[in-house]
Amino acid sequence: MNEQQPTASPARGETRFQRIRRVVLQAINGEEDNFTTGSIDRAIVLLSIPMILEMAMESLFAIVDIFFVAKIGSEAVATVGLTEAVLMLVYSLAIGLSAAATAMVSRRIGEGDRDAAAKAGGQVIFIAFVLSALIAIPGYLYAEEILSFMAHDQSVSSVGHQFTRLLLTCNLPIFLLWVLNGIFRGAGDAATAMRALWIANIVNIVLCPIFIFGFGPIPAMGVLGSGIATTIGRSTGVVYQLWNLFEVGKIIKLRWEMLRPNLKIIGTLLRVASGSTGQFLIASASWIFMIYILGQINKEVVAGYTIAIRIIIFTIMPAWGMANAAATLVGQNLGAGQPDRAEKSVWRAGFFNMIFMGVVAVLYLTFAPYLIQIFTAEPEAIQAGTMALRVMAGGYIFFGWAMVLTQAINGAGDTVTPTVLNFIFFWLIETPLAWLLALHWDWGQAGVYWSIFTAESLMAVAAIWVFRRGKWKTAQV
Repeated sequence: MNEQQPTASPARGETRFQRIRRVVLQAINGEEDNFTTGSIDRAIVLLSIPMILEMAMESLFAIVDIFFVAKIGSEAVATVGLTEAVLMLVYSLAIGLSAAATAMVSRRIGEGDRDAAAKAGGQVIFIAFVLSALIAIPGYLYAEEILSFMAHDQSVSSVGHQFTRLLLTCNLPIFLLWVLNGIFRGAGDAATAMRALWIANIVNIVLCPIFIFGFGPIPAMGVLGSGIATTIGRSTGVVYQLWNLFEVGKIIKLRWEMLRPNLKIIGTLLRVASGSTGQFLIASASWIFMIYILGQINKEVVAGYTIAIRIIIFTIMPAWGMANAAATLVGQNLGAGQPDRAEKSVWRAGFFNMIFMGVVAVLYLTFAPYLIQIFTAEPEAIQAGTMALRVMAGGYIFFGWAMVLTQAINGAGDTVTPTVLNFIFFWLIETPLAWLLALHWDWGQAGVYWSIFTAESLMAVAAIWVFRRGKWKTAQV
């Protein structure tokens, strides 16, 4: 088979621009669901465009929230940043479970068993409900204590503990938005996942200023209003996802009886998810430690770093879209018995991601202070955010490769190897290095930023070496 042969021939007389426009529209409309044959580059484009747009929409939550919250003051921004650090534990579980859903569903789709893929999706939803309840109860009871522990400045806790309590208690929409989109991605239906995030963001963008500043009979709620708007927006996206899975069933269709616990499927999902969740727990716990160190300096530094991270997320998430496309291609092609095509797909996706991240790095190095000033006028916060953007942008090319390669290995069902990489580079290198540079060698905030740059760049090199060994091709799901 000629892998570079496209699945659909260009129309006669079609210009290059028209061909590009046609492929982009096909990607957004989700017209194709078989990525085990035809051109690899075309498959990457068809999958990655909606996945990139999906991840851009996920990161838009962060940008919209911080844009409006920054109008309140540093305490509100610091509240959002510190709460987000704690929520990274929730995101870790959700993203890990989502990765397991993608790996299992894509493998079953590649094997041609759509009913088995649907059953796996039902069990993912069941697990999400259980995990959400286990987090909601302590989140409601101890939200204020958690925020007080994280912030050196206690004014942050007094201003923002209700925001923290709301997001920790109402975490189910976070879980479902991630894991349901993991099902769609595994099935190759990236367009539906993208549209779910569009809907969620439109609702959030409309409601955020209304609930934060007040409108008509709705009182101004400050930072709490941001949490309410985000929760409503995500919940709306989840309703759309469930409607597509249970009513539309474009590629796979779920039935409510599929939510009954199936211990065999749950066991497999938890095995895969445990490694994937471990990766993000390790990474997010390290990130919490980074913001804890910055919190010992002052709230303006935390505010500047929080703004910078939100801007970084806006580009990291689309890059994750490319990485998720690679994971889907790996799962489906391994399921179809084509490991060489799976490997080639990953190298091509990594190359495209490197180019994208390199362009973004140049933009950040050039325009960092102007980007931070969009969100705040406080000089110390601008200085902190500018430094964070510029230092971390220096490693963006490495970051792009690391994302694609580790996510591809996850897509194969080997979640242990990326977990080991995360532990080595986030906890044996990044965390002690940040503590040493920032607090003992008096580098301050710069020590945190340079430790992140160092650890992430070294991990990319290690990921390339691990991927080339090829053990991921033998993973069983």
